[in-house]
Amino acid sequence: SAPIEQRQVGDLQCNIDRFKIVTSLAATGSAVGKIDTTYVHDPATAAAVTAAQTGLSSAGDGIKTIALSLVTGQAAPATARTQVQQGLLDAQTALTGITDATVNATLADAQSKLASTIQDGTAVVTDCK
Repeated sequence: SAPIEQRQVGDLQCNIDRFKIVTSLAATGSAVGKIDTTYVHDPATAAAVTAAQTGLSSAGDGIKTIALSLVTGQAAPATARTQVQQGLLDAQTALTGITDATVNATLADAQSKLASTIQDGTAVVTDCK
């Protein structure tokens, strides 16, 4: 008979948390993409949006690494967890630095979605042991 490979699938709450961070990360990326950088009076806004997108992309890559580890029965690497955390913090820092008043509504939406993503990430760390 074939060897049984144990997976780290986690309990129901852990799996819900994992699903939520993936979906909230996607929603955050979409919201950041809606920040208008075309008619910007403050050129730093475009750079900040790019930096936020880079941070979100890095966080997503870290989540992919963790997911791959879990489905192959390996422990999630600490470096991947750090990558997710740092990517989200980089995105938060970039968005906080935007001061162009013409993008206030879309910026507020992106910041709100990012805050939810960070909360979802914290829930994963808390509930998935």
